[in-house]
Amino acid sequence: MSSKVVTSLMAESILLSKAAQVISGYSPITVFLVGSIVIFLVVYNKRRSRLVKLIEKIPGPAAMPFLGNAIEMNVDHDELFNRVIGMQKLWGTRIGINRVWQGTAPRVLLFEPETVEPILNSQKFVNKSHDYDYLHPWLGEGLLTSTDRKWHSRRKILTPAFHFKILDDFIDVFNEQSAVLARKLAVEVGSEAFNLFPYVTLCTLDIVCETAMGRRIYAQSNSESEYVKAVYGDLIFRLTVDYKLHQSYINTLHGFSNMVIRERKAELAILQENNNNNNNNAPDAYDDLGKKKRLAFLDLLIDASKEGTVLSNEDIREEVDTFMFEGHDTTSAAISWTLFLLGCHPEYQEQVAEELDSIFGDDKETPATMKNLLDMRYLECCIKDSLRLFPSGKVVPAGTQAIIMTYALHRNPRVFPKPEQFNPDNFLPENCAGRHPFAYIPFSAGPRNCIGQKFAILEEKAVISTVLRKYKIEAVDRREDLTLLGELILRPKDGLRVKITPRD
Repeated sequence: MSSKVVTSLMAESILLSKAAQVISGYSPITVFLVGSIVIFLVVYNKRRSRLVKLIEKIPGPAAMPFLGNAIEMNVDHDELFNRVIGMQKLWGTRIGINRVWQGTAPRVLLFEPETVEPILNSQKFVNKSHDYDYLHPWLGEGLLTSTDRKWHSRRKILTPAFHFKILDDFIDVFNEQSAVLARKLAVEVGSEAFNLFPYVTLCTLDIVCETAMGRRIYAQSNSESEYVKAVYGDLIFRLTVDYKLHQSYINTLHGFSNMVIRERKAELAILQENNNNNNNNAPDAYDDLGKKKRLAFLDLLIDASKEGTVLSNEDIREEVDTFMFEGHDTTSAAISWTLFLLGCHPEYQEQVAEELDSIFGDDKETPATMKNLLDMRYLECCIKDSLRLFPSGKVVPAGTQAIIMTYALHRNPRVFPKPEQFNPDNFLPENCAGRHPFAYIPFSAGPRNCIGQKFAILEEKAVISTVLRKYKIEAVDRREDLTLLGELILRPKDGLRVKITPRD
């Protein structure tokens, strides 16, 4: 053995001896805690180094330690959406993926069908990201925010509620509230310009409340009611920093839902008792106007709880509130954008009018049937292209949080020629043939796609067709002049200003 090796061994022995002397001065608990921390830091550092190494292979802007890309993203709320889209165009157009650092947390942006499909089509990655946690105070763990087994169980329970036979029962609600909207718009005939968004929002709130809970709230007639203000007052999209006000809104929303659930359960219990006493020949429930009460989403949940599925009142409220949330603002945005775009393109609006004339003739009053709505094929193309240009946002976690950039995905020139143009012909059958199934996903895709997409399309057709049978729409603002806010839905900062005239 060489003298160098002997010297090295002696040095290690001395160090170990001194380390043992130092450790002997501490209690076993202290030694255990310090050792655990050291082991944790070593393991964490190893995993973190691997994560950083893999993430940095994805193109994206250089990040600062601890801050990440905070400087690049430090812009006004009005500018944030455009900044993110700009980064996507700069760094990710070649392979359909890029990354940014939110502090020390990486975010991967996906916007090509080939990069989106593995995430959305996965049966493993079905849990929502932590960005959805701020919805929990209102929605609890309903279908939108629930995870793992609870989500699978709820999805199975709720799927039958959106069968076409069930949806047919909702057509009358669509028609009645659309007719109210048309009457409300009459006051704007002759005005230079007005914001379409609030009118449509109140209409969809009336629709979703009656279809979800079987209760009319008359939002279009009384927009100052406590419940309407709680939903409509930007509760979700601009959560107030005032905790008391926020909690007041939540209490109002939950209080209304809980009251409706209790009352409806009591009504159904009385009906069941009458049925038992009258050999199942008891009359159906009727409302205050003597009309037969329609089946609501709430009734289907209550029935499910009777058939062996354990759903508490809280479980039912979570799903009713989720239906209210998902079926309100997203649908109003889709309707508003479609009407606005048709106002920008009178040639397409005229084609829709001709289609409606072929279905209804000169009749502007007869409500649409399910068959009528299904026959509105060109209007559906218009709605789909509107949803292509102005979709809702979807965030799906997969280890590192993956953000599906639907706005960019739907502007892929390989899929949609002249992608910035509104062109309903994109969705004619011959143009859809052979299209990648994940190239167009306004309702998301895969196992966590939107369960209510058929409901939404039917509602949008009913509302838009009712308006266009009575009015011509003319957009006042140019699309390129609008400031877009990328929130859970894509909304215009200053609304959508249009003019209307009665249709001859």
